[in-house]
Amino acid sequence: MDGETAAAAAAEDSGTLYLVASPVGNLADITNRAVKILKSVDIIAAEDTRHTRRLLDHYEVKGRRLTSYHAHNVERKTPVLIEELKEGKSIALISDAGSPGISDPGAVLVREAVEEKIVICPIPGPSAPTLAVTASGFPSHRFVFEGFLPRKKGRKTLIESWRKEKRTIVFFEAPVRIVKTLNYIKEMIGDRKVCVARELTKKFEEFIRGDISDVIGELESRTSVKGEITVVVAPEGF
Repeated sequence: MDGETAAAAAAEDSGTLYLVASPVGNLADITNRAVKILKSVDIIAAEDTRHTRRLLDHYEVKGRRLTSYHAHNVERKTPVLIEELKEGKSIALISDAGSPGISDPGAVLVREAVEEKIVICPIPGPSAPTLAVTASGFPSHRFVFEGFLPRKKGRKTLIESWRKEKRTIVFFEAPVRIVKTLNYIKEMIGDRKVCVARELTKKFEEFIRGDISDVIGELESRTSVKGEITVVVAPEGF
């Protein structure tokens, strides 16, 4: 048996890695297909097992093996999960919110699964970046997603590159850093229009739109800023 034939045979015998998108806030936003997959797989690999347990309990997903897969154990757990897949087990990879692999360590497992020619099946669902872009009022036909901005190294260079960016820009930010980050963006590229999307799909969902200076003023007027935040920056010239 040559190398390609052996690889094909191994792929046929391996399990499937399902990339299950989870709600970004509202538990009702998960798809029927996603719930069906979660109820059928051998293993559910979750970024935060406590967070995922609430989702599983809500949809009465029982009898599945739940294991953690996050930034602090990715090096140790990746080969373990790959071996399970090669033995024929089916695994659902699920993040705390949105699609696994987007701003979380899921991309590492997917890359290794690709190398091992394991079947990968994405199960679509909610996405905070696309929700924020579509509700921002800014051009949505082309946009760039930056994930979480660098805390130090590379931060200035990245933001300066936005000065002539013709696409809408989207990124995640922590509530404790949002005002500082917006001030820095204003300093680097000017008083661009932005939309701060907070607590998407949740009870206190909010969109704060306007020039950066106006949005900063609104946020600074509050006692505190809480919740998960997605920021949308309008393209140059909008």
